[in-house]
Amino acid sequence: MLEYDFMQRAFIAGILIAVLASISGTFIVLKRYSMIGETLAHASLVGVAVALVAQTNPLWVAVLFALIAAWLIELLRDRFELYSDAVLSILLSGSLALAVVIVSLGGSFNSSLFTYLFGSILAVSTEDVMTILIVGSLSLIALLANAAKLYFIAFDEEVARVSGIKVRLLNFLLVSVVAIIISLSIRVVGSLLIGALMVIPVTAALQYKRGFSATMLLSLLFSVVSVIGGMTISYYFSTPSGATIVLFVIVIFTVSLVFAKR
Repeated sequence: MLEYDFMQRAFIAGILIAVLASISGTFIVLKRYSMIGETLAHASLVGVAVALVAQTNPLWVAVLFALIAAWLIELLRDRFELYSDAVLSILLSGSLALAVVIVSLGGSFNSSLFTYLFGSILAVSTEDVMTILIVGSLSLIALLANAAKLYFIAFDEEVARVSGIKVRLLNFLLVSVVAIIISLSIRVVGSLLIGALMVIPVTAALQYKRGFSATMLLSLLFSVVSVIGGMTISYYFSTPSGATIVLFVIVIFTVSLVFAKR
């Protein structure tokens, strides 16, 4: 299957997304922010809907809407002291509803929208791969440069603030990086599935109760294996690639749950 150029691009894009999603997902799971992936994916979908109606490039519009949603989430949580799960639930529902209304009014319910809903990894272009590589690498560098502080904040935000860490700034950095990564990923995995790829590998890795670095590496391994395994199964059995990847990582989680327990 690697004889085909489109499969080579698909594997490269999938592995890049797996790396970005698993590392960023480690921080959001530790912060009990697991639903932020789904919320920002739906916010990105609003950007895609606007871009389809306006007949412009959906990628950067999706990034813009995801960033706005990420900042709004952090603002509501920090300034108005709302519960995180409530804020995420409100924005998730509102974003999906707004996206549906926009595409309905614009008459843009077509295959392009469904591509962003469920992903189309086999249709990834060389330009898409380069965009994911460059923008994703910059986002990952910003995240890893502050990994120790973000780890501290994830476990005890109040103590981190008293210790002199710029908690508010770093929280905004984290949600911004996650928003960018999700916006880059929905073209590949789909807005309905990227949240799973960001959370499930980390949850599976946490079952082994290792240190932070070991958990992140295990999560990275599970995510990459899921992408490779899911895409291979998808190619030979003609199943949807994004959904197959998610089912593969759920199998890994189930095995981890049983194995770690024993």
